[in-house]
Amino acid sequence: MGNKLFNYRLLHQFWRVGKLYWLSQQRWKAVALLLLLLCLSLLGTGLLIAVSIFLGEMESSLAAADKNRFYQAVIIFFGVLFIGVPIISLKVYIQGKLNLFWRQWLTDYFLNKYFYQQNFYRLTAYSEIDNPDQRIAEDIQNFTQQCLYFALVISDSILQLIGFSGLLWRISQPLMMFLIIYAIAGTVVTTIAFGRILVGINLEQLKREADFRYGLIRIRDNAEAIAFYQGEVVESQELWQRFGRVFSNFTRLIRWQLGLDLFQNSYQYITFLLPTLVLAPQILSGELEIGVSAQAGVAFRSILIALGLIVSQFEQLSALAAAVTRLDELQTVMHGAQNPTRPIGHPPDALGRELDFPVSPQNIGGLRGVIPKGRDGEGCTVLNWVEDACLSFQNVTLQTPDYQTVLVQDLSFTLTVGESLLISGKSGVGKTSLLRALAGLWEAGSGTITHPERSHLLFLPQRPYMVLGSLRQQLLYPHSDRVVAKDELLQVLQQVNLTNLVERTAVLDIVEDWGRVLSVGEQQRLAFARLLLQSPQYAILDEATSALDENNQTLLYELLQKTDITYISVGHRSSLRSFHRWMLELQGGGSFMLSLIEDA
Repeated sequence: MGNKLFNYRLLHQFWRVGKLYWLSQQRWKAVALLLLLLCLSLLGTGLLIAVSIFLGEMESSLAAADKNRFYQAVIIFFGVLFIGVPIISLKVYIQGKLNLFWRQWLTDYFLNKYFYQQNFYRLTAYSEIDNPDQRIAEDIQNFTQQCLYFALVISDSILQLIGFSGLLWRISQPLMMFLIIYAIAGTVVTTIAFGRILVGINLEQLKREADFRYGLIRIRDNAEAIAFYQGEVVESQELWQRFGRVFSNFTRLIRWQLGLDLFQNSYQYITFLLPTLVLAPQILSGELEIGVSAQAGVAFRSILIALGLIVSQFEQLSALAAAVTRLDELQTVMHGAQNPTRPIGHPPDALGRELDFPVSPQNIGGLRGVIPKGRDGEGCTVLNWVEDACLSFQNVTLQTPDYQTVLVQDLSFTLTVGESLLISGKSGVGKTSLLRALAGLWEAGSGTITHPERSHLLFLPQRPYMVLGSLRQQLLYPHSDRVVAKDELLQVLQQVNLTNLVERTAVLDIVEDWGRVLSVGEQQRLAFARLLLQSPQYAILDEATSALDENNQTLLYELLQKTDITYISVGHRSSLRSFHRWMLELQGGGSFMLSLIEDA
């Protein structure tokens, strides 16, 4: 029963992931290439049968010392090769092109879902799905490549089964019956003895390899901080623990592969002798020519490969099963990850087209942890977002994503155009969490948050994000294709006290790893330059000047006050009070105090 359920689930996963491309707008192009591949497979099978026949002819002619018959068989054999080699090569080329098209489409599909409504953030923050980057980068490639490989292997096997069965049946009916029993026995042994165990081990190996790679990436991204702390011993131990988990699982994997290889090799090598043993009495008695043995050997092994596909390809099948399971998990989670309070519809892809999956509260799956179950088993409430010209909180209660802690209780305020709000409080009371709720990143709670269009909002986090690109792209991010005069960019850099940066780089289009080149303070000033260039209606600043001295902080906020930007700041420094009209002090336990700051 367990194996049946497992097989059904796996087939369902193949269908869910596979249908995405083959039922898309690209399906006709894909089907045309697939039909061409099947035609080439048919021609290849015919040529293989012809090769086996003429190999037998050559052996029989040699045994009979018939020179003319031998030369004729050789000429025909080379003629078959002359035709067959281009067909086989073209088949490999078409298979590669179809695999490339399929991978391109699936990558585009998963990337669009990954970035739609900030799924990438929710997957990182809340989901139990591990390493979505590896699933998109590697599992898609493995899935498309292996699926096409097995599709062609199966089609070749069916064609060879049909073609060689007639040939083998004509040679020896007992040999044909023995072959069928032999293939069924090998398949049953492989499935029962190695089935689910190898699939599970391969799935776990993919996860552990990805965890180890992530640990290495994390060391690279935080190299300076680790060096300052002299934490290389701890980090090395952590990496060795991750690699130890990779090593132990891989050790288990190769043990099972050893058992599988022992069975597969003994199972397959015996086939070199079996046809001759079965046909030996008839050949020795003179009933059959010696060349029949070569024909029977080729036919026997070809049919055995067709019937024993699971035996010969089980290791690759288990790896494919692991890849499709991981892709199906990712698809299921992102398919249901949309906020139930947001509009129902079809998300656009990068080109503005609508994708072919609906977004609704009824979607199956979802990010585990985004809307968790309460202790009584019922679903918990979520915040409601309304798009409007103003920014306001109406009876908002904000909780941590696990619904165990109340950060703010029944908060209401409206920030009118041109005003400013300072959010303060001790560390850990929920200041940044309030901004996450405003951005739609946290949903746990109740009440309504009214906000303008996201294009009119700009968030400045404490550690600004530095893209991999030029200084010009840093200044214009996330609208890097916007055309702004060089003089205007240089002027803004001078305003935020980054003139030395311009002098250092000489031009704005030099590509650097700016996250490493610039100090955190310089990055924060660069973020303010972005803010001044984009001039949104609203700006949200989360400790955006924490790495700056008082003089630079004053300089930046004075520049901000001269604009028409309505802004909210999170900060600890008392000096920030003079640049804001309202103060919201979070006091912990859900309590707060909202007050008007007296004019300095």
